[in-house]
Amino acid sequence: MNKNIVWHNAVVQREMRQKLNSHKSFILWFTGLSGAGKSTLAHRLEEILYTRGCRTYVFDGDNVRHGLCSDLGFSDQDRHENIRRIGEMSKLFIDAGVIALTAFISPYRKDRDVVRSLVVDGDFIEIYCNATVEVCETRDPKGLYRKARAGEIAEFTGISSPYETPIEPEISVDTGTDNLDDCAGRILDYLVAKNLITEALSEGKNKP
Repeated sequence: MNKNIVWHNAVVQREMRQKLNSHKSFILWFTGLSGAGKSTLAHRLEEILYTRGCRTYVFDGDNVRHGLCSDLGFSDQDRHENIRRIGEMSKLFIDAGVIALTAFISPYRKDRDVVRSLVVDGDFIEIYCNATVEVCETRDPKGLYRKARAGEIAEFTGISSPYETPIEPEISVDTGTDNLDDCAGRILDYLVAKNLITEALSEGKNKP
């Protein structure tokens, strides 16, 4: 880093923003195969948290590649850079007091661990959306698995590129078999148990 670049400490700190929002800020990192339900679950959880008065934002894999990461492909190096950028952006969002929900395949453990290392212990919550390749292929709303099987898409995770399953994720949900609200409920229960949101928020007592 250029020695002339110096971090400027803000007057308004993260703790002050969290107090204003009446909840803590943290990263919910949804990982899993394409079609495992990461984005669907992240957006459903955001909807629930929003109705409870929480400040949230979902970083969706496809949406981010339309803008912030539009210059990246799907090589190992580009995948690493994609996750690095999202990690840094998520770090800024939780400093702003916002709950950052990220829905990315993020196939490599080392890249997920890099993001975890950017924040203090407890700020990074890895959520493994567990669904088999077979289940994901039956969903395949974008036809990506069909194209990958036909050789039309190179380096496709789960087919021609590996996915490294989380070893000890904070939360594992069976998105291949369980319904959406059950999966969201498990995450809410975890957030309450860890005092990241209050019981009142989880029950919707602070609806706007």
